[in-house]
Amino acid sequence: MQVRDGMSTEVLTVGPDHTLRDASRAMAARRVGAAVVNDPDGEGVGILTERDVLVSVGTGQDPDTERVRNHRTDDLVFAAPSWTLEQAAEAMLRGGFRHLVVLDAGDVVGILSVRDIARCWLHQRSTDDELVG
Repeated sequence: MQVRDGMSTEVLTVGPDHTLRDASRAMAARRVGAAVVNDPDGEGVGILTERDVLVSVGTGQDPDTERVRNHRTDDLVFAAPSWTLEQAAEAMLRGGFRHLVVLDAGDVVGILSVRDIARCWLHQRSTDDELVG
């Protein structure tokens, strides 16, 4: 299976000047653990994860005044839709992260999480079991 088979194509995008509370509210409403941060005039594509928000709040910062730009991750590993899920899982393990932004010809086309990979593998396993049984 490939990244394109498991990735979410509806990607939550926030701007760098959103507050952490605004970004968290959007992530909670969509039930996702990460948002792509699009800053075409600045740093380009980044990601804000629930872990980034947790670290900020845990250190006493105010989510109503803290801006996404100060908490996003800019040094990303991007996946291609044609990567295998194994390649994506290896990249996540090596980098210690749970989400990959998926690019195709330089454009964000999806996001892949560890949960997406697990769902695909479990579905594949149950399909294989049905074929054998």
